[in-house]
Amino acid sequence: MTQVNYVTQETFEQMQAELQRMKAVDRLAVSKAIGEAREKGDLKENAEYDAAKEAQGLLEAKIKQLESAIATAKIVDASTLDTSRVSILTKVTVTNMSTKKAVTYQIVSEKEADLKLKKISATSPVGSGLLGKSVGDIAEIKVPAGLMKFKIENISL
Repeated sequence: MTQVNYVTQETFEQMQAELQRMKAVDRLAVSKAIGEAREKGDLKENAEYDAAKEAQGLLEAKIKQLESAIATAKIVDASTLDTSRVSILTKVTVTNMSTKKAVTYQIVSEKEADLKLKKISATSPVGSGLLGKSVGDIAEIKVPAGLMKFKIENISL
């Protein structure tokens, strides 16, 4: 069973554009590099050929991964979200119960996660621990460092 990959329309379009570029531009460049390396003679001791073939394998793996992500993508429209509970694309302000520090995170898909921008993945321990919670709830989340408790202060778009 494949996991649904929740994304915004913008991210979905970026994924499609990246896939198109990989197929149309990057594949051609790798193919050309393999052809040039082949022309240089003996393939058994040809480092350029080996490197080009390895690059081709990596590119094909990335293409398959992106095709899978696109195939399992579900586009989420922010205008239809319910802010009574934490869900994908909502911004949630939480207070760490041990440090008393408040922070606001946006819950996003793995593809969009960026901790510097305070966007955390819905599949991360903290993100999944916050999903479904309401304002005032205490979320007890098991993380690699131990057990963390967060109080849900606010949920918005």
